[in-house]
Amino acid sequence: MQRKPDLLWILVILFGLGVVTTGYAQSLWSNKTDAPVELAQQQPKPFKR
Repeated sequence: MQRKPDLLWILVILFGLGVVTTGYAQSLWSNKTDAPVELAQQQPKPFKR
């Protein structure tokens, strides 16, 4: 008897962990947006020959 369903369950569990991890990371990311954001502005350098 082949054990192919075990591989399927492993893939299902990995997919579920990926979904949970992504949701957790997005919740952390949305909490970080409350903090002030520092944007570094780059000044264009004059073109020299």
